[in-house]
Parts: sequence; C-alpha cells; structure tokens
Amino acid sequence: MLKRHRGKAKAGRLIGALDIGSSKVCCLIMVGDAPSQIELIGFGHHRTQGIKAGVVLDPEQVERCVRAAVAQAERMAGVTLDRVLVTVTCGRLKSANFIARATLPEHVVGRGDIARVQSAAEAFIGRSGRTIIQLVHGGWRLDGIGGTRDPLGMAGSELSLPVHAVSTDEPPLRNLLHVVERCYLETEGVIAAPYASALAVTTEEERRQGVLCIDFGGGTTTLAMFVDGQFVYADSVPVGGSHISYDIARELATPLAEAERIKTLYGTLVPAASDEREMISFPGAVETEGAPYETTKARLSAIIAARIEAIHGLVAERVAQSRLEHLVTGRIVLTGGASQLVGLAEWWSQHSGVTARVGRPLPVGGMPDNLCSPAFAAATGLVLAAVSPGAGIDGGLAASSERAAAGDGYFGRLRGWVRESF
Repeated sequence: MLKRHRGKAKAGRLIGALDIGSSKVCCLIMVGDAPSQIELIGFGHHRTQGIKAGVVLDPEQVERCVRAAVAQAERMAGVTLDRVLVTVTCGRLKSANFIARATLPEHVVGRGDIARVQSAAEAFIGRSGRTIIQLVHGGWRLDGIGGTRDPLGMAGSELSLPVHAVSTDEPPLRNLLHVVERCYLETEGVIAAPYASALAVTTEEERRQGVLCIDFGGGTTTLAMFVDGQFVYADSVPVGGSHISYDIARELATPLAEAERIKTLYGTLVPAASDEREMISFPGAVETEGAPYETTKARLSAIIAARIEAIHGLVAERVAQSRLEHLVTGRIVLTGGASQLVGLAEWWSQHSGVTARVGRPLPVGGMPDNLCSPAFAAATGLVLAAVSPGAGIDGGLAASSERAAAGDGYFGRLRGWVRESF
C-alpha cells in the first residue's frame, strides 16, 4: 500500500488510512498485520474546506486539504503514499438487512443451490440502484440453523444466507474518490465511517450484548449498531457539531470562529445555580465602539441544548425506523469531536433511557495521547478494520490489489467484490 522510503518503515504490511470529514482531514500511516501488531509511523491532519455534511462541494479546496494532511503524514513516516483506505459518510448512508433463501429439491445442498442463494442476494442488493460500500454476511443457515461454514453436501430442505449491506448514492461517492485520485492516490477500499468509529471505541463485549455508537462529527452525525457481535445497522443525519457553533454565532451575533471558541471554553449541558449570573464576554459580528457583547452561561447552555435536542430527535427517529432498537440492551457509546461537550453523556442517558458514555479510541500501535481522542475515532477504526477479518472492505486488501492490477477501475472492482463476497 505504501512505497518504502529511506528504510524507516518496519517490517509488515503498510496501511494508509484517510478520513475526510466535514471539519478535518486525517491521514494515518501504520505498519502491521494484526490489531495487536500494528504501529503508527505517520500522522497528519488539516482543517477541511469545501465539504458540507460529508459531500464534496469544492473539489479544489478539498484536494488542497487532503494533500496537506497526507504530506504531513508522509514526512513523519518517511514513506510515499500511493494507496489509501477511505471512510465514507456522504451519499445518504443506508443499511439493508435481508435473508437470501433457496429451497433444496434434492434435500442435499449442491453447488447450484449455493449459486441460487448468491444470485438472490445479488439481485436484492442491485435493485436499489445504489452503490454497496460494505457487505457483511452472518454465515450460512441450513433449515434456519446457523453456524454452517460450508453447506455443500449437507442435508436439509432450505438454504439461507443473512446479509447486511451498507449503500450510498453513487455521485457523491464518485466526487469524493475523484478528489483522492487528484492527489495521486489510489483508493484501496472504502468503509462506512460509522462502522469504523464503532470499531475503535466499543468493546467486543459491548458489541456482543448490543450497542449503538453515535459519532458526532462536524457536519454529520452517524450511527452504527451491533447485535450479537454483528454489524447490523448504519445511518447518518446531516447535522453535527458545527451546527451548534452556527446556532451560537447566529443567536449571539458573533463571528463563527468566536462562536466555536465560546462553545469549546464554556459550552455545557450541566446546569448550575450560578449560570444566570455568570457572564461571558465576546466580540460582535461587526466591530463597534464600546464594551464587548455579553451573555449569561445559562443562555449559552439553552442554545446548545436546543440543537442537541434536535439531533437527539433525528437519531431516535432513524433508530425507530430501523426496527432494531429493542435489540440494543447494552448501552450507547458517543464519540466524535462534538461528543466532548461537557455533560453530553449524562444528558443523552437521561433522555434516551439507556446508559451512555463517551468513547475514546484505545491507544493502538503507540498512538500519542492527542490521537486517542473521540475526534479521531473514525481514522483509528479504519486502520483496525483493515486488519480485521470480516470487516467487509472491498473484498479485502489482497483481493482488491489483484483487481487493481487488472485495471478494472474502482467501481468495477466494487462490482466484482460483491460477487466474490458470498
């Protein structure tokens, strides 16, 4: 994935991870073949411009941001990056869970029966007209009983295969990948950002018991749900932490940069008796003579709470539409940059009725403390997914590399990957 340079990289597979979010671009370069063996050798990040709610609006601006983040990581690692794994939040991420079935007329599983189940799954996936970016199946079932690795030759009356597919609209995805190509990088694989974030901040036990991971990004809030250890649901809403800053700037008539500072320094969802008396000073949107503007901490908290309530309502609506909310009996894990708002976990627990906590990525491969932050959950999880079997990343790195050599193009490789993933 990376070209070795000056001998700085250690032995093992080199992994380039690129998380292009609405607020920042993050590039990680790591080496290793398993979660316990990977090591960080390069890191870079840059504030994003030209993206709104995960959608590329100005390719030239986004390209400059990506180039800056990648160059920073390359200088630190001493390598030249030519292929990357990319997280995806654009294109209205949607999940589909279904079971492909075929009856067994001979009451014994033959190759034709397996092919019919695979064809049924492909037909279901293709009917939406959207692009599949992640595909995970839960193993073969024979007469409703799971756990069958290879059903060929086994007796039964029905063969089935449960499948979870994450899809996106193709045009926004093409625009995102086109920006990556303009940076002279080949897309090795793509993965849904909510899955990557969840992989970084939830434990195996939480995923087995049932957990909902909510990533509060700058322009989007994404959802990932795990049940019995399986990834079963992903979604996104086009509202994030930046909208809190917009609300503060509008309500207080102050510049956006100042609103971001106010949110970071004074923002809280934990009420205090002194909030009505504690004053916050700030400059106005237009320079005027005289004293600076002032507001109370209570008013600031009310502005923030109103936006959080709106996001909570959208998230609850999406989860209800999934019809899977009854399966999440464990907890809710909040992550992403905006999850660091003081009191958010307690507020979310109170309003959802489910225990919530703020999730931070575990230090993987010698990551410094500043990278073990909720803001970098998606980038960290992308690396973990790259070395995790069954993650559903474009059919696996080795397979995608072989198809890349054949010159199929990325979307051609995606179609081949769907056929190979069963």
